[in-house]
Amino acid sequence: MFLGRGQNIRPINGSVSITACINLPPEVNSAGLLTQFEGGVKDYKWLDYTTPRIMFLIATMLTISQAFHSVLKRFGIPIFISQIFAGLLLSRPVLQVIKVADKIITPEHVQLIGSMGNVGIAFFIFQSGVKMDISMVAKVGRKAWYIGILSVIAPLVALIPGSMVPSGGGPTGLFITPLYYMTAYPVIFCLLTHLKILNSELGRLAQSSAIVADFLSYATILFLTLSQVAYSSPPKAIQLCVYILTFIVIVMVVVRPAMLLIARMTPEGKEVSRTGLYVVVLILLLFLSFARLFYSEFTVLGLYILGLAVPHGPPLGSALVNKFDTMISGFFLPIFVTTSAMRLHDLSPHTFTSLIWHNIALAGLAALVKFGACALLLLYWKMHRNDAMALALIMNIKGIVEMAFYTFASDGRYVSPNMFRFMLGVVIVTGSVVPILVRKLYDPSRKYAGYQIKKLVDCKPESELQIVSCIHVPSNIISAINLLSISSPTNESPIVVNVLHLIKLNGQATSIFVSHQSKNKSIYTYCYSENVILSFKKFGGLHWGAASINAFTAISPPDLMHDDICTLALDKLASLVILPFHRTWYIDGSLESEDQTVRNLNLCVLEKAPCSVGILIDHGNLKRPVTPTDSSSADSLSNVAMLFIGGNDDREALTFAKRMVRDNKVRLTVVHFIAASDNGDVDWETILDSEVLRGVENSEYIRYVKHVVKDGAETVKIVHSIVSEFELIIVGRRYNLESPQTSCLKQWSEFPELGILGDLLASKDLGGKCSVLVMQQQRKN
Repeated sequence: MFLGRGQNIRPINGSVSITACINLPPEVNSAGLLTQFEGGVKDYKWLDYTTPRIMFLIATMLTISQAFHSVLKRFGIPIFISQIFAGLLLSRPVLQVIKVADKIITPEHVQLIGSMGNVGIAFFIFQSGVKMDISMVAKVGRKAWYIGILSVIAPLVALIPGSMVPSGGGPTGLFITPLYYMTAYPVIFCLLTHLKILNSELGRLAQSSAIVADFLSYATILFLTLSQVAYSSPPKAIQLCVYILTFIVIVMVVVRPAMLLIARMTPEGKEVSRTGLYVVVLILLLFLSFARLFYSEFTVLGLYILGLAVPHGPPLGSALVNKFDTMISGFFLPIFVTTSAMRLHDLSPHTFTSLIWHNIALAGLAALVKFGACALLLLYWKMHRNDAMALALIMNIKGIVEMAFYTFASDGRYVSPNMFRFMLGVVIVTGSVVPILVRKLYDPSRKYAGYQIKKLVDCKPESELQIVSCIHVPSNIISAINLLSISSPTNESPIVVNVLHLIKLNGQATSIFVSHQSKNKSIYTYCYSENVILSFKKFGGLHWGAASINAFTAISPPDLMHDDICTLALDKLASLVILPFHRTWYIDGSLESEDQTVRNLNLCVLEKAPCSVGILIDHGNLKRPVTPTDSSSADSLSNVAMLFIGGNDDREALTFAKRMVRDNKVRLTVVHFIAASDNGDVDWETILDSEVLRGVENSEYIRYVKHVVKDGAETVKIVHSIVSEFELIIVGRRYNLESPQTSCLKQWSEFPELGILGDLLASKDLGGKCSVLVMQQQRKN
């Protein structure tokens, strides 16, 4: 090993002389951990080598952050705060206390890992711009405009006098003050996602307001920074303006057209080629390389503008997000957060100067004014008090974007270490307290309070039936349409179908809910839902006067789609929501696909729906032509069975089945399973079952079959014997209901959301090809 000679670097413009020593050849890869214990190499220590030390530090960071999160998540605190705490625990002051600072971490290794973190924050800010639909700024409502503008202007006006007070702290005044009142959309998006209220009424208003406040915040920061530079050096300010305008022109004239060209060159429905993705990444890296040559303080804003140049959504925006999001958010970004906290050099509160206390007052004033302005405006609009306070708190949140500004300001020596420590404390306090308070104040289920129970059994036979039909993939369309056709809508007993096309939020940050009946139609969502809309409109045309169609599109994260479904059912006073099963089959009965996210969605809707729910299991036989030109389908009879045991869900299923017999092309068979041990006792449930069965036994349109069974085995035998006779079988879910007719069958159920009989009919072992509709009456939550 050769120890390089120290070189004295001559001071320039009063800078400090530095003596640098390097080891040649560099110690990068070790001989392994076991070599240290074997004693074969003298003075060998595996942590003296760069690669194992870096790997050890990264593993330590991630382990400590997960350990903190395992405790803090119980209080609703996001993992971002746990990563900061991990950095504080690994900071030099803490390690010096336990006397392991030099053994674990050296400044050189922190700088190297920090470079990896800088890659993470650069890609995060870039992806935030990619996910943002800049056209949404012009589409937000009046309330969002007022809240967004007021949340920035009110604290700005309140802070101007305080920021002008001389505090002896150097150039921190107007550079740091905007960070106290700014509102970053990516931070609010992460908070809403963490709280799982992204699709709620409050979440949508917060998103729209944050979009306005985000752009206004960056505009004021840019203006104030240019003003500060112009005050000290007008020529430098002019030069900076030229740089910024040149960059924006290049983005608009060169980068944006290049991105659109890549998107146009991608065939419809196909993924962007790797070459296209690499071109985008190359543009990003070139920007990062040239940014520091001009004015590095605008790196964050430049990355955001560069991301806005990428067309959001598929094919290009979605491909970029899918390609890099997991790696960035799961690895590089946590490293940035942790290494930022590791920059602290002193944790003692006794070193606070008058400048720190002055900024504490400014930060507190900004938060108070922003909270008060937003809350008072919302209360003036008659918003619920708790909701108004929750939204005002959301607009005050500080997170990863503000932390990036603080870190870059600290690295650029714009703020002192004490100031950086204070600003990191602001992020910790708001990032911890706001999620807890919002969770306490805002309850998304409050909108269901006082909502009347919607049951099919309570609907008059000739009343209009409001139905919400959910569509995920094209194969769901024909299944839903044929089920609605079999339900036999008539002019005397019409149905209103609110078809909801559910699309996974991919490559964009803002969830979208569009009504295709409104005058301001979204071309973007219409293109994706065109096939759905045309198919259901055709169904409505074939049943003119008996069926009305309302089409909607919801683009949202899969784990929040249930809120769109339940909200639509609530707004339309729907009595039934129809959901497709998460499995699909080929025509020969073999399994085609299985989507676990759809299953999780169905479970959420079953639990929270404000009306009855039906899960449609299509085995292929319902996929028949519905056009009147097909004479074979027009003359065919549909054989439908309803398996009745008793209970709320079975009564709901039988009520829906009886609506079908209005059409003489539907033959309904009610199979009633009676327990052999039934001694004739009469209770309220028995009375309700008898009421809904009244008229079925002697009806000329309904075939009634009664089976007396001892246990679940006899029920299974009867079901297997009749399943091939029908195209559709309707059953009640009967969740957690024990009865002799289904005894010993629950332990074999694979899908609890279908109930025992529904799970039996959906099993791959079933010989028939009948489709199944599993009904659940609205649960009393």
